[in-house]
Amino acid sequence: MDENQTGDMAADAIIVMGVSGCGKSSTAALLADRIGARFIEGDALHPRANIEKMRQGFPLDDNDRWPWLDRIGAVLGEAVASGTPVIISCSALKKAYRDRLRKATGGPLAFVYLEGPEEILADRMSRREGHFMPLSLLKSQIATLEVPSGEAGVVTVSIAGTPEEICTAALEKLMTLHFA
Repeated sequence: MDENQTGDMAADAIIVMGVSGCGKSSTAALLADRIGARFIEGDALHPRANIEKMRQGFPLDDNDRWPWLDRIGAVLGEAVASGTPVIISCSALKKAYRDRLRKATGGPLAFVYLEGPEEILADRMSRREGHFMPLSLLKSQIATLEVPSGEAGVVTVSIAGTPEEICTAALEKLMTLHFA
């Protein structure tokens, strides 16, 4: 696949989503590099209180997430309005969160849902160093996740494989995505 093919895709705004440990940041950064888009780490947009809450082992609730999602939505909207391709890593665990992000974007928004078994997710999280999200919160993320099956603008990619293989699979699926 050729470099910088954002012109062939149906959306210049993409969220790489899934629970903690699925590889959102790595995949989003690789995708952005491959297609010449701007990468934004969604965790960097969290209010400090959210990071501290998770660091202490407490799961976020909707009230914690709404301001964060609104910040991500604003960034997406600005990028789309300026014609700047952007890829953001964001858990986007619930359909209501994804719908809010779609509305804020003001144009087509694609989601790459990274899915995999809890054992792989837990193994990856246990090997991360310096990340605020403790392994103890994985079960709460899995419980909160509303799998985006059947939602428009979503492609699902298995987390089995190398980061490069995951990125390639995501890119191939994104190239086939169509919006109404």
